[in-house]
Amino acid sequence: CLVTSVLTDSDSFQDVVVKIERPIYHKPFLGGFKNKITGVEFHNAGAQTIPKTQPDKGVQVFCRETQTVYERNKPQQTKNTTSTQMTKVGLYVSSVTDKLISPAKYLTAEEYHKRRLEAVIVLQTYFRRWHAVNVVQNLRELKRLRLAWEAQEELQRKKEKEEKLRREHERRLNPKTKEDFELLYHAVELWRQEETEQINRSLTGAERKAVLCGLLEQEAQLIASIGRQKLNADEENQQKAILRFLDKCAQPKRWKAYDGKITEVDTQYTLRARELFEIYCSISMNGISKDERRDVLLTLRRTVKEHECKLTREIVELIDREVDLMSREVKECNLEGLRKRICTLFLQYTKIPEFNPEVARILKVPPNPLKLYKTISFCQSCKNHLASTEFPVPANSRTIGKCHLCCKLGNEAQQRETFLKYKLILENLRKSEADYQDDAKIAFSIQHQDLQYMVETIWGCQSALSACNDLYDLVMVRWDKQHEWSPWNTILLTEDEADAHLKLCSLEKAYEATFIDGIKDKHIQAKNYFAQFPAMALFLQRTDNQANAN
Repeated sequence: CLVTSVLTDSDSFQDVVVKIERPIYHKPFLGGFKNKITGVEFHNAGAQTIPKTQPDKGVQVFCRETQTVYERNKPQQTKNTTSTQMTKVGLYVSSVTDKLISPAKYLTAEEYHKRRLEAVIVLQTYFRRWHAVNVVQNLRELKRLRLAWEAQEELQRKKEKEEKLRREHERRLNPKTKEDFELLYHAVELWRQEETEQINRSLTGAERKAVLCGLLEQEAQLIASIGRQKLNADEENQQKAILRFLDKCAQPKRWKAYDGKITEVDTQYTLRARELFEIYCSISMNGISKDERRDVLLTLRRTVKEHECKLTREIVELIDREVDLMSREVKECNLEGLRKRICTLFLQYTKIPEFNPEVARILKVPPNPLKLYKTISFCQSCKNHLASTEFPVPANSRTIGKCHLCCKLGNEAQQRETFLKYKLILENLRKSEADYQDDAKIAFSIQHQDLQYMVETIWGCQSALSACNDLYDLVMVRWDKQHEWSPWNTILLTEDEADAHLKLCSLEKAYEATFIDGIKDKHIQAKNYFAQFPAMALFLQRTDNQANAN
């Protein structure tokens, strides 16, 4: 409440109590202005009275029907007052602009519609010509794009083939892997067979024997050269394997979070492995100064002195010997043997779980030998006990035979075959099966020997469609992509043909019946061959059960 004085008469005032009611609603703005200097707002009008509420009549007043305006159009003709002026006596009207209109020939409805039809035909003729020109231009553009794409693809294939030949040539000049040496031995065997055939065709008697002896000496020289390259490659590969092994030990723990991000955490064991890895890289480095070498040796000495054993005492002794020889200005070429011994002993130090706990997770031989009893097999050739992963197990094998190393030595000494092409086909097959993510197993159970039999015996080393016989361009894919790959559900095609084959929705509509029958015959051959082996017979029985259920 507010008390205010109100002038009642000329000299008297009366106190009046004014009740102020706070508005419970938002007052409408009825216009006004604002002083920019003081910021005071002035309203043109205002109301303090609460608006009167309308009583509920029980009838809906506000609705779409009452607020919708319906418009109606009605044509009307208004009056237009005009006048005309004619000639008469005393009035002259000029006739210069007048026109003399004579009646034309009467046009019947039939003639009118005929003329309209002729005009429509003319319009259609021009439109069809315009449309045909556009269609031809579009076809010409599509043809140009197609030819450009084909030329680009042909150029790309040519470059890939040249690159493949260059890589193969480089692999033969500088072999590094087992597959590279397989190619070399295979090339030597092909050369020997060609030379032998030529000698047998052209020479006889003692002369033939003499030339064959010379050929044998040349073959022995080539094999010796390959052996020397193999020793160099083994030494280089061994050093790379050591670095990969130590780097793997030093890697932090990784796992994928729920949001897809990779989390990395270093433990005390990974930090220790990383420290040893850095020390090994430092002591195996060449071309550093004597002061830097001395600092590296002192760091190595402090590291190995943390544990007291025969190995660490020997490493410390070799470190002291090298430091002493370096102080006497001994040439570095005379210290190479000593430095290699230090590297070898320190590598042994890093492979001991007591000194490097992280290495226990990666070593092939676990600390507990009892774990090896079920995973160790005996090689009948080299008489060694090896892990089961060191033995090839094709589908037709019934017992554990030779290990990988003995098979490789036997191949280099006798057959000298190369399995690189079949290994590439098998690798591409496994990648494509992994992309389906339907728990495929057969492609990961067979070995390259099984794939070699399929490619050579069943499919004839050529594409089923184009008869291309370049194995580097061939791949194996599913015949019916709705079912898992198997020797009885496959087809051998080139890469382009395989891409087009996997895009098909219906095989019966895409291929002729004779072609489908030929593919099914090859599938039957594969079934008859692989059904002899127990491991593949289980997969075959499961496939037959699924087919019967469908």
